[in-house]
Amino acid sequence: MGSPTHDKNSQVSFLKQRLNMFLDVLDAIDPEDTDLDDIDNLIKMIDELESKCKEFNHREAPESV
Repeated sequence: MGSPTHDKNSQVSFLKQRLNMFLDVLDAIDPEDTDLDDIDNLIKMIDELESKCKEFNHREAPESV
């Protein structure tokens, strides 16, 4: 996908983009036609977002020389 993001601004931008993607998917879902697989996919997206938040939170910024 690309090199790891260590810059906090880039990390926040990435997370905002992923959250907006999740919201777009959520808005596109018709509650009348939603099945268990759709809900599982939404939960998976949230789990991945949470995992990325934890990863960014534990990742140290590179030291400047």
